Amino acid sequence: MVETQHEVLSPSTQEAIVECVPNFSEGRNERVVREIVRSMQVFGVSLLDWSMDAAHNRSVVTIAGSPEAVAESAIRGVGRASQLIDLTKQDGVHPRIGAADVVPFVPVANYTLGQCSALAHHAGLEIWRRFGVPVYFYEAAAMRPDRMRLEDVRRGQFEGLREAVRHDSSRHPDVGLGELHPTAGAVAVGARQFLIAYNIYLDSSDLHAARAIAKELRASSGGMVGVKAMGVMVDGRAQVSFNITDFQATPVATLHAAVCRLAARMGVGTAEGELIGLVPAAACAPTNVGETMPEWLRQSNGFHPDEKILEHRLKQPMTWPEPLSSARV
Repeated sequence: MVETQHEVLSPSTQEAIVECVPNFSEGRNERVVREIVRSMQVFGVSLLDWSMDAAHNRSVVTIAGSPEAVAESAIRGVGRASQLIDLTKQDGVHPRIGAADVVPFVPVANYTLGQCSALAHHAGLEIWRRFGVPVYFYEAAAMRPDRMRLEDVRRGQFEGLREAVRHDSSRHPDVGLGELHPTAGAVAVGARQFLIAYNIYLDSSDLHAARAIAKELRASSGGMVGVKAMGVMVDGRAQVSFNITDFQATPVATLHAAVCRLAARMGVGTAEGELIGLVPAAACAPTNVGETMPEWLRQSNGFHPDEKILEHRLKQPMTWPEPLSSARV
């Protein structure tokens, strides 16, 4: 257990700092999510953020600290999720293959992407050994070139992958037997640089427009560098959902402007945005003279620098959730 609730981390120190951003396939039952997050409380690890998304039925947790401690925290979270989430009874608009869907390790300070890859391999082996959940390695941790991209690993989602592994050895996990866990599926464990998860709502229910914008802008369709995108319906509203894997090549402000331009061309407007998880300070710099905050952040629901900027959270982490028995839900 953690000896103190707050451990201040600073990228300026000589200590290695690693971030991990596990995504869990539950965003509606707060008791379950709180219990998963609580299970991740390990000495040397700070809780930077956790959020629930009922529409996507997904939760995102951000932790940081010493590499070994962060790996242990993530491993425990995957194990608890595998006990509490049954994918045969779970649905949502976000693609997923596991109760704990993805577990990426990100270098923050005095640690390399290659070291994060080795850390991911260690975590994957422990997840299988302790909990019997098979593992796929992706991005910098990928052991096969066809598993570099997360979307290739997740092709077919839980239901499709469950059938594919029974008949196609090329879909077998990197760690584990030739089948998925019956209720927890599999987990994709990876190593990558910072990723910004950002969604923009359209002011209509035109899913065709959202999908057309996503196709126009995502890198795999010849769009913007480092951009993954999909158009989805969320509570009756069309949304363009982005993962920005290289915010320096494609600043969020540039992406936001492109969405507004394309939406206007299709005869629809844009509404509010939402930032999932944390964002590096470098991605929040104003783009126009006289601005204190870029337009895309001003239009993001619930944005507060102390809560959503990574460097701020490293200095002032969150308190770990209370035990399940005393949680008020």
